[in-house]
Amino acid sequence: MEEKEQPTGGPYFVGKRDELIQARRSFRTLEGRDILIIHHRGVFYAMDSYCYHAGGELQNGDIEEFDGKLCIICPNHKYKICLAQGESIYKATNPREKPPVPRWYSKGVKQRVHTVTEDNDGDVYVKLSDVVGWIESDYYQGEKGKIEREKAAAAEKEKS
Repeated sequence: MEEKEQPTGGPYFVGKRDELIQARRSFRTLEGRDILIIHHRGVFYAMDSYCYHAGGELQNGDIEEFDGKLCIICPNHKYKICLAQGESIYKATNPREKPPVPRWYSKGVKQRVHTVTEDNDGDVYVKLSDVVGWIESDYYQGEKGKIEREKAAAAEKEKS
């Protein structure tokens, strides 16, 4: 009997609902892409596992709410990435405003996010993003990304 090949992009089975909830964060490699699956406040999220900025492991980041958006904070440089859209946000003041008031601003989508679904049997699936074009977190994926992550980690080590 011939084994059927899964279509490119998925959906890919990533685990049982209860196991993923208990783990809270899980790492999977799908089509050579490293994915972080997060369960937080009753919702599943999936995104590229390495921060778009310098390849930091998001699996070790805290999750907090900023400006009404749930974000994971990269443990390396404290970049804030929205779980739902992959948008990077930061707080700053506009010096032209008198008085300057701190506000949240968006850098746009920087982290590739993926779709998570579950079936009635408690099976959880991830469908890889079909967004066409470059998203900055793409840089740290695959074999080339592994080399770039190692370079970034060595540079961080030199600083300390």
